[in-house]
Amino acid sequence: MGVGRMQASGGGNTLSESEIVEAALRVVRADGVEKLSMRRLSRELGVSPMAPYYYVADKRELLDLVATAALTGVRKSPPESGPWQQRLRDLIDQIDEKLRKHPGLGDVLIEQMLGKQLDLIAAVMEILFEAGFTDRNVLAAYATIHTYLFGRSRVNPRDRSPLSDMALPDVVERATKYMADLRGRYAYDFGMEVLVAGLEAQLVRQPNTDVR
Repeated sequence: MGVGRMQASGGGNTLSESEIVEAALRVVRADGVEKLSMRRLSRELGVSPMAPYYYVADKRELLDLVATAALTGVRKSPPESGPWQQRLRDLIDQIDEKLRKHPGLGDVLIEQMLGKQLDLIAAVMEILFEAGFTDRNVLAAYATIHTYLFGRSRVNPRDRSPLSDMALPDVVERATKYMADLRGRYAYDFGMEVLVAGLEAQLVRQPNTDVR
C-alpha cells in the first residue's frame, strides 16, 4: 500500500512498509514461508494483530512484497562478460542463493510465472534471445528454468517419514540413500548442468524461424 508511516495500534507505535517487509523476511529466514502469517508478523513487530492490515491487505500481498525484497540485488551480466551459458548460470545461481536464504520462497514464486518479478524474467529471456533462441523457444526455455528453479523443492519434501515406513525396491533404496543431496549443492549443480546442456542441444536443433 506504500503509505509511509502510520500509527500501528492504539498506542504511539508507528510502522512503515519497509519495517513490515523486514520483519516478514526475518520470519521467513528463521522459520520458512509456511510459518509466515499476519498474526506471526504482528508478534515479530510487537504490535496488535490488526496493525499489519494498515499496510498490506492480506498474506498474498505480503508474500509479493517479501518475494520482491528477497530477490533485490540480483543482476544480469552484460553480453561482453562471457558466453550465454555462463551468464545464464550466473543469474540463476544468484536467484538460487536468495532462495536458500528464504526457505519456501520458491513455492510462492512457482505460481507467479509472468505475473510478478518481471525484471528477473526479462533478464533471463534477454540472455536466451542473445543466445539465438527463437521467440517460441525463449518462452519454452524460460518455463523450464522457472519450473526447475522454483519448483524443485516440491519434489524434495521435508518430511521423509513415508519412505522410512515402507519396504522399497532395491534400486529405489540404493538411490534414496542420497536424499540429503537434494537440498544441497550437488543436486542443484547436477540439475543446472543438465538444463544448460539441454538448452544447448535445443539451440542447435531449432529451425531458423518460429514454428507457427
